[in-house]
Amino acid sequence: MKLVKQPVDKTIIIETPFYCDYGVNITFGKNFYANFNCVILDCARVQIGENTLLGPGVQIYTATHPVNPSTRRSHVECAYPVTIGDNVWIGGGSIILPGVTIRNNSVIGAGSVVTKDIPDDVVAVGNPCRVMRSINLDT
Repeated sequence: MKLVKQPVDKTIIIETPFYCDYGVNITFGKNFYANFNCVILDCARVQIGENTLLGPGVQIYTATHPVNPSTRRSHVECAYPVTIGDNVWIGGGSIILPGVTIRNNSVIGAGSVVTKDIPDDVVAVGNPCRVMRSINLDT
């Protein structure tokens, strides 16, 4: 059985166990690595760039539910895409919420909950995840 639509080259390493909803909505760039126990709920597109690393237990969610309880009781579910750029490192136990974009060269600290977009070239940590500092690419 094929998990993802794209041809997966040998530079992509996904340690098991790995969990996803469908698999076919996930695209991986070259040199991608996912450590043990990662979860990707791919009800919508999940695009992951080249040279990106996921620590153990990282969770990427595209699925969400309405906040209004009467609407939620109707079992409405929606999904928003997640995009992760090139050269990104996401520390273990981090959670990436629906609709988030993490741009190129950024680092997400372990245990972070990413609720909003993260710009290029930064270190961001916490719950909710916030930019702590820029990364100097010249050193």
